[in-house]
Amino acid sequence: MNQPASYPLRLPQSLKAAIAAAAARDGVSINQFIVLATAEKLAALNTARFFEERTARADLERFRQILNRPGGEPPRPGDELPD
Repeated sequence: MNQPASYPLRLPQSLKAAIAAAAARDGVSINQFIVLATAEKLAALNTARFFEERTARADLERFRQILNRPGGEPPRPGDELPD
């Protein structure tokens, strides 16, 4: 594991109280709660950036060609979705 780095963090009292309550409900320390919340936020930002980059590289014309290509099999009996 990487060596932990410390960072002095100033929080409004109301936010600290809310974090303390949430951390207590989860059974973790305030520090662990903030670390996990930060990691979740970074994961969400990285995921959004990944899809933005993929979207920018998309070849929409080729996508439409694939969707509209002939061939394949028609649905077979029993392929219906349940109501």
